[in-house]
Amino acid sequence: MIPADVALKAGWALRSTSGTGARPEPLQRRPHFFVEAWQPGQPSKILLVSSKGTHSSVQQVHKQLSTASAHVESVHIGPYGTVPYLLIGTEIPKKESLALHILEAPGTTALRPSEETSEADLDLILGQENRVADVVRHAQRERTTIPGFQVLPESFAWFSIVLARTEAATLTAFTGGGKPTAQYLTKEQGRRHFQHDVHANTDRLRDAEHRIHDIDFVGTDHIYRLNGTRVEAFSGLEKSLYTHLHDGRVNEYRREVHERRDQWPGRSTAKQWSAVSIRADGTVLAIRLQEE
Repeated sequence: MIPADVALKAGWALRSTSGTGARPEPLQRRPHFFVEAWQPGQPSKILLVSSKGTHSSVQQVHKQLSTASAHVESVHIGPYGTVPYLLIGTEIPKKESLALHILEAPGTTALRPSEETSEADLDLILGQENRVADVVRHAQRERTTIPGFQVLPESFAWFSIVLARTEAATLTAFTGGGKPTAQYLTKEQGRRHFQHDVHANTDRLRDAEHRIHDIDFVGTDHIYRLNGTRVEAFSGLEKSLYTHLHDGRVNEYRREVHERRDQWPGRSTAKQWSAVSIRADGTVLAIRLQEE
């Protein structure tokens, strides 16, 4: 799950820089996430996702799904109107059970490089691009352009790198941010925000390490109060996987995490931790109460 705005900022300006007013509406509405299904050595499959929620009635959900369709229609990967998407509306009533309303546009969009381009090297550092926010649409033998974001086949390799490095940035940010995150972002994606580590002595690793289910994780501790109770939360990444991303080895991270995708423990508690969640990407979120 990759934040769509962050990924798109690597190639397009998402806000007006001229000061002459708002951008066209199709450029203001964008999907919330790209879902990338990837396997090392194979073209990624892409899905757009827009999700909203309400405490109101199902009629409000229908309105939200209608506006969500405009969000996904602003992005096109390959020819106009061929990328699959999911629209999700969450209904959270006061008394009845939570309900999910989902609309699907089926299809398969694969980032298969054209014959003129080579396979994407995910370790390649990307510079900021300034692409034209136009979408090519063919209708009744006429070619027109409309405002939006389009990735054509000759740019599939570039977009594969954008998605992979944006995902890497979200993973290292989850462990504490800093320089390991900055290396994966362009200027418009927010590189400057992460260029300096926020904790002391974190040039090589984050500021906390924990062994959970006999697996070493590196990350950051968060201490806060919940209804007056002192709580500790740890967000981290398996140590060897973190080392790959810390050193800029996205290809190696993906190869190793794909090999280990079925090996992560599924238990929701662990020794000394009240709640534990380990995801297939190697991240962990662990929570426990702290004694005063």
